[in-house]
Amino acid sequence: MQLLRKIAFPFSLLYGLGVYLRNLCYDAGIFTSVSPDTPTVCVGNLSTGGTGKTPMIEWMLKTLGTDRRLAVLSRGYKRRTKGFFIVHPESDPQNSGDEPLQIARKFPGVTVAVEANRLKGIEILTREVAPELILLDDAYQHRRVKARINVLLTSYSKLYTDDWYLPTGNLRDHKGQAQRADVIVVTKCPAELSKEERERIIQKLRPLSRQKLLFSTLAYSDELIGISGRVRFSSLEKREVVLVTAIADPSPLLEYLDQRGIRYRHLRFPDHHYFTEAEIEGFKEADLLLTTEKDFTRMDGRVPEAYFLPVEHRFLADGRAQMTSLLQAL
Repeated sequence: MQLLRKIAFPFSLLYGLGVYLRNLCYDAGIFTSVSPDTPTVCVGNLSTGGTGKTPMIEWMLKTLGTDRRLAVLSRGYKRRTKGFFIVHPESDPQNSGDEPLQIARKFPGVTVAVEANRLKGIEILTREVAPELILLDDAYQHRRVKARINVLLTSYSKLYTDDWYLPTGNLRDHKGQAQRADVIVVTKCPAELSKEERERIIQKLRPLSRQKLLFSTLAYSDELIGISGRVRFSSLEKREVVLVTAIADPSPLLEYLDQRGIRYRHLRFPDHHYFTEAEIEGFKEADLLLTTEKDFTRMDGRVPEAYFLPVEHRFLADGRAQMTSLLQAL
């Protein structure tokens, strides 16, 4: 795979040129951007995934609470439907997309919708739901919408400054577009991030004076959640665990399980993979099947002994206070 990526280097140059010219057209006003009347917060990245966008959306929803009418608008990656679609907790994951359905099930009081054309989606939500705030999931490249606040995520182990353009690397946007961000969050950091390491990252990213640079880590729960209830994480030490992942970057979860001394057999699938009936039948043979929340959503209750390990962003230093203040000011 790495060899193929190196061979594809000329194509990555063309790709990088293409995204540069597209952004130049927006910057020059040749292509127009629209600022919706409804406040919008865009959460995205410059790469192809694995930075924790969905957990960040969920963190924002928890922080904002229920005092305002909130909506989440996503593309619904790899869904089998087209156009605007309101996601309900009982929706089919193949019709809604796994991440929007995960959010809809966890936050039933929030309107979750999918629409590839974000501007059109905002217009429909405004007309039919009248939300007071819309969170745009994975819309950093959707420049037709000029969000009130742009939150850019980049993974600690794969900073966008160290990456290259598709298909040689994982960048899907020009590195210079980081300047559009109001907040840059370095995700998946070690829980104990030294001052020296923070300074090293600051020097690499070189945020503008108006930009906030925050750091967060992943915090895993002490309990697994499944159809039949909850199981203490410590119980995994005595069981044969089959780990199933179909996410862009499972390495933080693998490292966590290794640190906790959990023995497991890892079955890895492509990101957003919809499991076949044959694969589901194979999963049922496991004594205990451990997976991520997104993968658990796609299994849709078909594996009785499947459990997911909840995870959430935890900001380091005063990051939580800064992000909370920014959201509450909208």
